[in-house]
Amino acid sequence: MESPFSKVSTIEETLEHFHCGMTLMFGGFGGVGSPPTLIKAILDSGIDRLFLIGNDTGFPEIGIGKIVSAGRAQKLITSHIGSNPFAGKLMEEGKLDVEFSPQGILAERIRAGGVGLKAIVTEIGADNPIIRKGKLQTMIDGSTYLIETALTADVSIIYAEKADTAGNLLYDKSARNTNPLVAMAGNFTIVEAKEIVPVGSLSPEEIITPGIFVDMVVQSKGVDWKWAWETQ
Repeated sequence: MESPFSKVSTIEETLEHFHCGMTLMFGGFGGVGSPPTLIKAILDSGIDRLFLIGNDTGFPEIGIGKIVSAGRAQKLITSHIGSNPFAGKLMEEGKLDVEFSPQGILAERIRAGGVGLKAIVTEIGADNPIIRKGKLQTMIDGSTYLIETALTADVSIIYAEKADTAGNLLYDKSARNTNPLVAMAGNFTIVEAKEIVPVGSLSPEEIITPGIFVDMVVQSKGVDWKWAWETQ
């Protein structure tokens, strides 16, 4: 019999956690490792004015790129947007506010948010006028450092290769990317999983994200990003 503490839910039930103007953090790298079923549900719901946080803007028809290309985001914190021309167009037209953060720093800001820190201090980007714009600075041992605020979100959405019903997660190779960090930094974290198994099916030694960071688990209907690697 299934545990009464199961976190398995339906796509329809996740929609009550999404709303216009919310902060949404997403896993993925170039779309790989992004949760396509959840992204489609958000897109179909008509929710807009989203504040997105994630590594990149995917491709126009891959990953979070679908939401960005549809003009549903109003602000974005990311490391780059080069793979999605619609993101650059919207930014140039003043329809998308983009804050660029170096990839490693972005990951560390997300991790900091997940463990309860308020900020990190780094010299990376201190000499870059685009990166340091509007950010607090401090001097340490005669050098200038940026104070980079930690990042959290109303909801985090991630993709896992396998989840048990308690939300313990495994990832598939590079599709792991930022997902473990993003899982930690959401006030509410929803996982889309390729396979959902009973509690006890996963070895404790192989679990990457513990279920304590996960609030809901939904069944994936299939990914939209495999082609990005298979056609190279």
